[in-house]
Amino acid sequence: MIAPRLLAELHAMFSADRVATDADSLARYGLDWTRYYQPAPSAVVFPQTVDEVVAVVQWANREQVALVPSGGRTGLSGGAVARQGEVVVSFDRMKAISDFDPVARTVRCQAGVITEALQQFAAENGLYYPVDFASRGSSQIGGNIATNAGGIKVVRYGMTREWVAGLTVVTGKGEVLRLNNGLAKNNTGYDLRHLFVGSEGTLGFIVDATLKLARQPAELGVMVLAVPQLTDIMKLFHAFRERLDLNAFEFFSEKAMRHVLARGHVKRPFEGEADYYVLLEFEKLAADTEEVALAVFEACAEQGWLVDGVLSQSEQQAKDLWRLREDISESITPYKPYKNDIAVTVSRVPAFVERLDAILSREYPDFEVLWYGHIGDGNLHINILKPDALELDDFRRACEQVNEHVFSLVGEFGGSMSAEHGVGLLKRDYLDVTRSVEEIALMRAIKAVFDPNGVMNPGKLL
Repeated sequence: MIAPRLLAELHAMFSADRVATDADSLARYGLDWTRYYQPAPSAVVFPQTVDEVVAVVQWANREQVALVPSGGRTGLSGGAVARQGEVVVSFDRMKAISDFDPVARTVRCQAGVITEALQQFAAENGLYYPVDFASRGSSQIGGNIATNAGGIKVVRYGMTREWVAGLTVVTGKGEVLRLNNGLAKNNTGYDLRHLFVGSEGTLGFIVDATLKLARQPAELGVMVLAVPQLTDIMKLFHAFRERLDLNAFEFFSEKAMRHVLARGHVKRPFEGEADYYVLLEFEKLAADTEEVALAVFEACAEQGWLVDGVLSQSEQQAKDLWRLREDISESITPYKPYKNDIAVTVSRVPAFVERLDAILSREYPDFEVLWYGHIGDGNLHINILKPDALELDDFRRACEQVNEHVFSLVGEFGGSMSAEHGVGLLKRDYLDVTRSVEEIALMRAIKAVFDPNGVMNPGKLL
């Protein structure tokens, strides 16, 4: 914990209602959705301006105090955990949306803007912000950019990086950088903007962003398909993508869906059961789009790649079908799942999945293993649920032993050990699965340039 003198300096820097040291605030703001760490920050501060962010970063450099950024704290890798007396910098008070440009289709957002608030703003102005995920109601734009958030529409729209037209950042030295200024073309050397996308707060704090918007999609259709074998899923992906403009292509297991159904908020999509399910979303760009979708369905059924399915007939039914996929993470949170968020190139998914399934079946005979994810972009989420009788630390150690087998396979396939959740604390020691020794050395050198005193989210990522 920091000294009383330093706490007094924070109180002098911020008004009384923007410095929190009570136990509830420290526990709330010192932890993200990762449940393997105990939060122990010294204080939480709530800046309202860029100048205040600069001031607290410069103070941290003078006093050698570590800072941890806090957005919506929906991360799953421990990237927003403060466990060693750090000062948490929360962006809850920086929520302005401004500088909307309908011609350029851009808008400026402060770091604390909630994802859903930006989506609603875009919709009110006849446009669309396509980066989307289940935590849209609490995740914040700054955190989305810092982790290069992906989500359910990547197969069509790409990751957060694709939508960042400009950034204002405060570096680890307390310098303000205004990067790219929302330009569509700016070929003037190194694009530092992209260093901060996915940097997890280790180089500096993102304080605002100019984001691109898209046209609103046409009416959407949602299908849920029952799939007998995991290896058939990519056959379905290829078949449907050949004929339809897919916005999303998700999958989940029967075991995962049962946890959602147990809450009683949504119903099973059809009477029969299968081991796996696919959810796909497409735009109805032509009058016969639904007929095309049903024709593909019938052709796939004849091949034995699916055994049942449903096509949404209303907006509400489409939302209910999406909940079967999107509510999984929240439904299993009480089980303190150990999560692996891995990816390979789409063309290699079938071979990878077949071998991964064999590893998980062999190594986790006594644990419940749930499969789901954004398989249309090669991203699989593997969730292992903690048995009630097993202590959390023992459970984590058991899962980490299996990581050696899983990540060895990921490395063999040239994949990523963290497709969209980031590295944080939880996956930091596995960085060399995806990054070479030379790359990691360069990453350390880049951090030293932007954060020479190591005050920015230390211990995360590197």
